[in-house]
Amino acid sequence: MTTIALFGAAGKIGSRIARLLAAEPSYQTLFVEAGEAGQSRLRALGFTPSAQADAVQAADVVILAVPDVYIGQIAGEIVPALKPGAMVIGLDPAAPHSGKLPSRSDISYFITHPCHPPVFNDETLPEARKDYFGGVAKQNIVCALMQGPEAHYALGEQIARKMFAPVMTAHRVTVEQMAILEPALAETVAITCMQVIRDAMDEAVKRGVPYEAARDFLLGHLNIEIAILFGYIDAQFSDGAKLAVKRGTEQIIQPDWKKVFEPENIMHEVRAITEGTAPR
Repeated sequence: MTTIALFGAAGKIGSRIARLLAAEPSYQTLFVEAGEAGQSRLRALGFTPSAQADAVQAADVVILAVPDVYIGQIAGEIVPALKPGAMVIGLDPAAPHSGKLPSRSDISYFITHPCHPPVFNDETLPEARKDYFGGVAKQNIVCALMQGPEAHYALGEQIARKMFAPVMTAHRVTVEQMAILEPALAETVAITCMQVIRDAMDEAVKRGVPYEAARDFLLGHLNIEIAILFGYIDAQFSDGAKLAVKRGTEQIIQPDWKKVFEPENIMHEVRAITEGTAPR
């Protein structure tokens, strides 16, 4: 039986993982929270808190379900006390990519992150249709074995599939590639562009378009536009739409916008995430 120590087990993400791992009979899961408030939340969820020292000593696998800004500190306390051959699972690429994990050659580091339920899916149950984060609706995940024996990749993916169930595809990537996906692609680019789209809708409303009409019109067109751009349907934009895109690109998009994917920019971003500061 694999013994898993889940740190941050009473948090927003940790509590969801705790429920899923507790239901898995092949794991013995130990639930860790540092403060009394977190331990009280654990008890309210029906879990018995474990002392950090005891959990680390017993653990075959440690899961760090804690905020990025604390991972360096917590990992610094945990990693030196782990038994040889143990695995540490991180849930975000920021800390490992920015060098916040302690160096120790005889343990494994495995990093995973959910893709969340896709825009286009086959969910039919109402609760799954309204699940935007995963846990009810099916989702894909990304996984990286940062260091450790190849056999540990299989173990890490197995645990990741349990943590983020139900899972469709587990995509194997590197930690560096995961950092390209987030923050660069999913946050720096995608959220920024979506914020521009939302601001544009608000501008249309400000100029007299009824809010409900603007939202319905925009979301319906986004459905078609995403389907075309990502190859879900065999269709093309109209000639008029292509001309509008050309004009919009010239007026809205900076010519050098792809610099956000340069390694030095991504490193600035992940260090800002782990240090709680604004990127330079």
